[in-house]
Amino acid sequence: MAFFHFSLVFFISSILLFNHSVKCDNDEEDVLFQGVNEYRASLNLTTLTKNENANCLAEQIADQFKNQPCTNTTGANTVPGTEPQFANYPELLTKCHLNISNTRDGSIMPACVPGLVPGIVLTNFTKSLYSQNLNDTKFTGIGIGSEDNWIVVVLTTTTSDGSFLPDTSGANFISTIGLVYCLMLLLVGNIIMF
Repeated sequence: MAFFHFSLVFFISSILLFNHSVKCDNDEEDVLFQGVNEYRASLNLTTLTKNENANCLAEQIADQFKNQPCTNTTGANTVPGTEPQFANYPELLTKCHLNISNTRDGSIMPACVPGLVPGIVLTNFTKSLYSQNLNDTKFTGIGIGSEDNWIVVVLTTTTSDGSFLPDTSGANFISTIGLVYCLMLLLVGNIIMF
């Protein structure tokens, strides 16, 4: 009976673990989030709210940049105000359970700052072409990811084309059903063995 109780607890814990990601706060990201919102407040704009799906995409994109060096003296390796192009962009969206149609109106803004010095990072966003997006009232949400010297900001909107809502096609549902099915088989197998 005790083993059954352990198996049941293991099963429920596994489902909860797979359905909820663990998030560690990153100081550089929190400082930039606060700085961007202070910047917007100084312009009498509404503050941006954190968007976990945009956060995921920002992390995935930052990971794509991590091995690229910062090549100029201002700290930015990309032209501020332009969005990166990745051949594997659909894969990055899939990792975050996003659909391209829900990200079209968003904006992706990468910056490279050696050591991710907070003041310089904020300046890379507020004193460049990126400021046009930060000043735009259509953007209401933000996701931030960083890796090595790279930090990526993803802005979201309230429109369906920029909401960064999770993909509701059957793919994620099927993988969740498959996970539950496998865990049920594991549980039944443990019960039968003992």
